[in-house]
Amino acid sequence: MSEIEPGTQSHAAQQRQRASQLAQAIRTELQKAVIGQNSVIDDVLTALIAGGHVLLEGVPGLGKTLLVRALARCFGGEYARIQFTPDLMPSDVTGHAVYDLQTEQFKLRKGPLFTNLLLADEINRAPAKTQAALLEAMQERQVTLEGRALPIVQPFMVLATQNPIEQEGTYPLPEAELDRFMLKVRMDYPDTEQEVDMVRQVSRSTRADMLDVQPLRTVLQAKDVLALQRIASDLPLDDQVLDYAVRLARSTRTWPGLTLGAGPRASIALVRCARARALLRGGEFVIPDDIKGCALAVLRHRVRIAPELDIEGLEVDQVLKQLLDQVPAPRL
Repeated sequence: MSEIEPGTQSHAAQQRQRASQLAQAIRTELQKAVIGQNSVIDDVLTALIAGGHVLLEGVPGLGKTLLVRALARCFGGEYARIQFTPDLMPSDVTGHAVYDLQTEQFKLRKGPLFTNLLLADEINRAPAKTQAALLEAMQERQVTLEGRALPIVQPFMVLATQNPIEQEGTYPLPEAELDRFMLKVRMDYPDTEQEVDMVRQVSRSTRADMLDVQPLRTVLQAKDVLALQRIASDLPLDDQVLDYAVRLARSTRTWPGLTLGAGPRASIALVRCARARALLRGGEFVIPDDIKGCALAVLRHRVRIAPELDIEGLEVDQVLKQLLDQVPAPRL
């Protein structure tokens, strides 16, 4: 038995290395299309490898939709896009039964939700009833139509974009739906050099005001994503690092300045994302910095800031950064 183990370990190490190279190849392709948003690209790839969903928030024109289109281009699976509007109905998302005159029977017509990669564009422009149509699919990986539970093909990832809540004509997402998103990623304005580079490239493009994603290579297929997810979930994780993730999530429940803390789903998301980040950087095991690196994106939509701090102009991220600075990380 002892003779087999080194070979098994070596094979696992080779798999990890190949998976890491593949993940880094996707990152390189995405960086060609989405300029100046490297940390956002890393967060989206983290969620893809961790098997979670992403909520992308930012003002219009920062490249949220472009990022998802670029990811779809690099990914050989199925891709669908839903433009959320105030008059969008739940059946427009999930599908509905249609009466067939020839057979005199109802046929199920599946909606755009049945895909590998779903872009839910401007999700907070639709009312809560339509937003809730995504809930079952995001959590259970299935959709109930006419009393039948229909499975969604794997891998399945929802990338939802939303404009900041303060904008006119937006509906805040319900807490239950927010919690289904593994990460909430904020897109900020690029710095000066990156914006100059972006303008230079876009102004050369044949498309009016956006970069063309056609030149991007298809780097991975659906089965590759499932393999990445499996390899990441097997990455070694020390009990101290696991304990650190749980302590971070639990600290939000009693932290001064937060009136709503994160539930156990946040602890799970921290660990899953940390494993994905470790694979993305080519690590052989998870370190505390992997947990810390994804903590803001995992926690910011699961906690609520106290009204008095909100009035003072303090943001959730500022409170969470204080928490991250003060909760001690293990030394491995």
